[in-house]
Amino acid sequence: MKILKHMYLVLQALLLLIVTVTAQAHSGRTDANGGHMNRKTGHYHCHKSYCSESSASTSNTQSTPSGRYSRKDWPHWIDEDNDCQNTRAEILIKSSQVPVKFKRNRGCNVSHGRWVDPYTGMTFTQASDLDIDHIVPLAHAHRTGGGSWSREMKRQFSNDPDNLIAVDDRANQEKGDKGPVRWKPPMQSYWCEYARRWKLVKEKYGLTISEGEKGSLHVMAGFCY
Repeated sequence: MKILKHMYLVLQALLLLIVTVTAQAHSGRTDANGGHMNRKTGHYHCHKSYCSESSASTSNTQSTPSGRYSRKDWPHWIDEDNDCQNTRAEILIKSSQVPVKFKRNRGCNVSHGRWVDPYTGMTFTQASDLDIDHIVPLAHAHRTGGGSWSREMKRQFSNDPDNLIAVDDRANQEKGDKGPVRWKPPMQSYWCEYARRWKLVKEKYGLTISEGEKGSLHVMAGFCY
C-alpha cells in the first residue's frame, strides 16, 4: 500500500513538472497581432484568425533614422491662430459630444466635456483623463523618414489634426511609439478607421511603410464593413 501511494505521489509530481515547463515555454498570452513568441523554440505562433506571422517577422523593417529622436525637436500643442486655444484644446473641443467647459472661464484650457474613446469605447467627462494621441507616433515618424525633416515640418506633423485623436491616457501610454504590428486598438470596431488614418498620414508625409505594417493594415482593413 505504501509503495502504491509513493508511486502515485511521484506521478503527480512528474505531471506537475510537465505542465509547468509547457506553460513557461508556450505562454497563452497573445500580442496585438494575435500571436506570441514561443520562448522554447524561438518561433512566432499565431492563435487568432486575423494573425499574420509574416507581419510579426517584418515588424522592425524600417528606414534608418537621421540622428537620435528627441521629443523636443517636434513642437506640439501650439496656438496657431493666437486665440489662446492650443492644438490639444482644439481637438478636445472638436471631438466632445457636448459643449465643453473651460478652466477659469477664460475659454483657453478645456476642463470638462463628453468624449467617447474609440480605442477602448470608454466615456470620459474630465479632459484630464484624456491624452491627444498621434496616430502615427512622433518617434515612429522619426524612424521612418521624419528624422531628416526640418523643424518646421516636424512642427506641422505634430499638430496635424489628421494625425490626432482624443483617447484614454492609459491606452495612449500602452501604445507608446508602437506601429500597428505591435499595437492595435482594443476595440476591433475601430480597426478599419485606424488603418485608414494610419495609411493616410504615412502617405501624406511620405513616410516608409514596412512589409509588416502593410500586412497588419491589410488585416485591420478586413474589419471594414
